Amino acid sequence: MLTIKQITENTDAVIRGLEKKHFKDATATIAKVIEVNDKRRNTQNELDKNLAEVNSLSRTIGQLMKEGKKEEAETARICVAELKEGNKALDTAMTDAATELQNLLYTIPNVPYDEVPEGVGAEDNVVEKIGGMETELPKDALPHWELAKKYDLIDFDLGVKITGAGFPVYKGKGAQLQRALINFFLDEARKSGYMEIMPPTVVNAASGYGTGQLPDKEGQMYHCEVDDLYLIPTAEVPVTNIYRDVILDEKQLPIMNCAYTQCFRREAGSYGKDVRGLNRLHEFSKVELVRIDKPEHSRQSHQEMLNHVEGLLQKLELPYRILRLCGGDMSFTAALCFDFEVYSEAQKRWLEVSSVSNFDTYQANRLKCRYRSGEKKTELCHTLNGSALALPRIVAALLENNQTPEGIKIPKALVPYCGFEMID
Repeated sequence: MLTIKQITENTDAVIRGLEKKHFKDATATIAKVIEVNDKRRNTQNELDKNLAEVNSLSRTIGQLMKEGKKEEAETARICVAELKEGNKALDTAMTDAATELQNLLYTIPNVPYDEVPEGVGAEDNVVEKIGGMETELPKDALPHWELAKKYDLIDFDLGVKITGAGFPVYKGKGAQLQRALINFFLDEARKSGYMEIMPPTVVNAASGYGTGQLPDKEGQMYHCEVDDLYLIPTAEVPVTNIYRDVILDEKQLPIMNCAYTQCFRREAGSYGKDVRGLNRLHEFSKVELVRIDKPEHSRQSHQEMLNHVEGLLQKLELPYRILRLCGGDMSFTAALCFDFEVYSEAQKRWLEVSSVSNFDTYQANRLKCRYRSGEKKTELCHTLNGSALALPRIVAALLENNQTPEGIKIPKALVPYCGFEMID
């Protein structure tokens, strides 16, 4: 969440940033934050003043008793009792104001960087780069859901029987391809210096609040109500929360973690080609990159993550493009975000496969994730993450773009992991 210092010292800039994200009532909300913070601070000052007076009077009572001034000592005792009673009300008022302030801050998104373009939605995102190999498919090219059925790779109907729509069953070479991609992505991350984490796939509410999924995306998360736990929408949540309430040493930064997990999302219901097959699932596999860094180095970290994801797509020989997201299409928590999309030749459309984001201090402030600099001061870290990569649409593009009359050709980089060169 935004810091009070950020809001009070750069009020106009914060409001402009929130308007770029199309946050409703930005001016009124920020004014309310400042008002509640002033109330909290003034109440704290009054409480501190009263506590100091209580301590002073308490010391005076003892001295007055020694001097035999019992009447004056009794008057002082009554005054102390009245101050203590008043302090109870002040303490309650301060707690209420602090809670109101925290709840307000939770509703405010991160402020985008200056280089984030203006815009309302996906149509306003800026194409930064287009790369990868062009593909030429047979005239009778099939979409991946037909290829999955033809080669008995993925059974969508069986998933509906077992669970429901959006929970496919991978079979045979389809399952092997999934496992191959997971291992390939993890090995590539390890080669780039990331330490692998195997986190839980359920988290508590504190973790959801720490990374910003709660309260913003509560409706999109599967909630285990009896235990008040949430199925994770991405490994970003448990891995980043490793560093909740932690003070790191400056020498430890940047921290680089990667994790493979199943991910669970209660996507809004819709119909048509955009959600057919693997295009949109409720459960899917993903390898996630997470970095914790110093503010002055986070831009470089972000670029290194972008280079890593681009390198994966190049090794998979897929046509891709990189988008700089506009303010209206960015996530609640991101300050700067780039999306990677691969082109599906059979569907004639771009499919998002990764978002790589810099959150500045927004998540770190929620997490209380700090580092100690050489001067022994503590500062908020910057957090970053990105998919490297999400599997469903990668599999869809691989199946569609590599189909031939003889079968589906496996990219060279994946052959050692799959154990076969062709799906036929």
